[in-house]
Amino acid sequence: KSFRQWGSRTPGHPEALLTPGLEATAGPLKISPMNSDVPEPSLISTLCGTGSRLSRASVNGSPAGTVIEASRYATFSAARTASAAGRLGPGVAPPPVPPPASALATGPPLGAAPMGYVLWQRHLKHNPSDARWPDRDRFVLSGGHGSMLLYSLLHLTGYGLTMDDIKSFRQWGSRTPGHPEALLTPGLEATAGPLGQGQANAAGMAIAERALAHMYNRPGHTIVDHYTFSLLSDGGMMEGVSSETASLAGHLKLGKLIFLYDSNKVSLDCPTSLTFSTEDVGKRYEAYGWHVQEIEDGNTDIDGIDRAIAAAKAETGRPSLIIVNTTIGYGSPHKAGTYEAHGTPLGDEEVALTKQALGWDPGKFFDVPEAALAHFRTAIDRGRHAQQEWQQRFDAWAAEYPDLARQWHTALAEELPAGWDANLPQWKADGKPVATRSAGGKVMNAIAASVPWLIGGDADLSSSTKTALDGAGDFDGQSGAGRNLHYGVREHAMAGISNGIMQHGGLRPFCATFFVFSDYMRPAVRLAALAEMPVIFVWTHDSIGLGQDGPTHQPVEHLMSLRAMPNMTLIRPCDANETAEAWRFVMQHREGPAGLALTRQDVPVLDRGRLADAAELAHGAYVLSDAQSGDPQAIIIATGSEVHAALQAQELLARQGADVRVVSMPSWEIFDRQTQEYRDCVLPPHVTARVSVEAGATLGWERWIGRHGRAIGIDTFGSSSPGATNMEKFGFTAERIADTVCVLLESGARTMV
Repeated sequence: KSFRQWGSRTPGHPEALLTPGLEATAGPLKISPMNSDVPEPSLISTLCGTGSRLSRASVNGSPAGTVIEASRYATFSAARTASAAGRLGPGVAPPPVPPPASALATGPPLGAAPMGYVLWQRHLKHNPSDARWPDRDRFVLSGGHGSMLLYSLLHLTGYGLTMDDIKSFRQWGSRTPGHPEALLTPGLEATAGPLGQGQANAAGMAIAERALAHMYNRPGHTIVDHYTFSLLSDGGMMEGVSSETASLAGHLKLGKLIFLYDSNKVSLDCPTSLTFSTEDVGKRYEAYGWHVQEIEDGNTDIDGIDRAIAAAKAETGRPSLIIVNTTIGYGSPHKAGTYEAHGTPLGDEEVALTKQALGWDPGKFFDVPEAALAHFRTAIDRGRHAQQEWQQRFDAWAAEYPDLARQWHTALAEELPAGWDANLPQWKADGKPVATRSAGGKVMNAIAASVPWLIGGDADLSSSTKTALDGAGDFDGQSGAGRNLHYGVREHAMAGISNGIMQHGGLRPFCATFFVFSDYMRPAVRLAALAEMPVIFVWTHDSIGLGQDGPTHQPVEHLMSLRAMPNMTLIRPCDANETAEAWRFVMQHREGPAGLALTRQDVPVLDRGRLADAAELAHGAYVLSDAQSGDPQAIIIATGSEVHAALQAQELLARQGADVRVVSMPSWEIFDRQTQEYRDCVLPPHVTARVSVEAGATLGWERWIGRHGRAIGIDTFGSSSPGATNMEKFGFTAERIADTVCVLLESGARTMV
């Protein structure tokens, strides 16, 4: 009878510490195979069988250590692929950088070189003279530890990556970092270092291609028509995000998405026989709905790889996986085919032997014969011709559809149409409370009506997050119609795919789920921040105020965790009108991702007639209600749903003769970007009696309240109780706030010490 009530033994989601007979606290989906979301009370005691904690050995990256002359890192891509194909003879088309004894992860580029050569020389539609040509094919290196393969191809084909750049591989300030970073290196499509992320990014790019083709192509005019390729590794295939991505891509029938799987059966720590031996990857992908081919000898079968890519391009009804069996560290007499070729240096002697085996002079470094360079640089003329032909078609299309052409240029420039925010809804303080998630849905739909390239979706929660675009249709992976992406319960892939949509260009993506599930998205959110991609993340159910689903679903540490992330802008609006202003801000924000933390529960609409305008949100923090004297004795700083309690506390304190200012601080990051003069105006340095109020972890609030201040927050997990009960029991009340201010004033904290 006490199901989902304060202090009960029957919380909304199972908690092993509370209920006798439970084996696991496994509320979030994917933690327990039972996947029981909201169990009936009578079933709680039976949920005890198969749940287990997730554990996963990281295979991302390379081991730490000094990298001496790491810029000699080898791919031998051109040399051995051309030689194996019998086209140019041994040593005619070398890569720029033979490996030294100290090079790390040498093996993947050596093994994957034939795939890189065939794809870039025979299939990839690209123009080295214009790396941002909109209708180019996209290539994403998902196994970022093999970055020198990509850097070699960029250098050889003429993207402006110089030999000096190659020589500065993995060095401070270079354009050739250990894992690819799109902001640093010309010709890179994605920052996709952690394994599996590139696969999700590539799927996002394929989705973007289909959506833009539907949006802009017209009878007799095809201006969007390109493929997305990704090169992946054994480690990437093990990552959960790759499975989420492959499942969704197969469901959507993304026929212009092609994965090349470098199946060398080795990961960083060991052969995959110890970790990945029973799985038939090809059958798994066929079950996902993919077209699957396999190359038995990827070391020498250049024409086989060529035919497989051609067949994959011809199969437009399904995404394609090409399994290419290779030898990691190909050419190394003693380390080829071993995990030592993945993450440990070859050593001077082995490097010399490898060069000899591949027909190279062991004494030469950074040597690219002119014939080899000329062979690869034919990509420049091919690309220029392809883009010129496309430009003629584009000009004819633009002349016939000038309005679409203007939209095209605006969207690709990441700008907004005139008047895009003219019809944003406003709310009156009429006594009717509104959940900020509901307000956010209305605002987002108003924006979508004016910004047709706003596209996105949710992780099976649109009815809860309120992020469905009304009348916009559901995305169809073959036709490209529809702007609502149904990701299913695949939060990690959703975030990575959103990054890929943003990286592609021409669309502005958003994605949504409950705030607590941002943990499932975090690696992709971090890459969005690293690459400064303005993806919009909508996170609802932002605190213990969500109520009876309990602590497994109540975020506590999440606000602070995301605030710690560089380049991340987090906004937690206090009411419906601040939510509208939050959306206005994020749509104009270009310097990285933005996250909106929104409430499930209704919150009062503040009376802006007597309080500051919600448009002040653009400053990150502002004086919402000032002290009567203008020189406050104390300052209450609050965010989100707790702002209303702060205003009530101000009234209580006024009756006691305390003159207090209330500051709404929806975004730390935006406030921190303001001038020191503005920040001091909002938070005068001499007023040290400061109290912060936020239904989240208190860690970090000392930045704004100082050493004399007090933080009212929650540093424990929540409870399966009604939201209002949680707020009262955990102390988010006007009375507690007022009492805390009084204690500070009595201690004489107002004056700077």
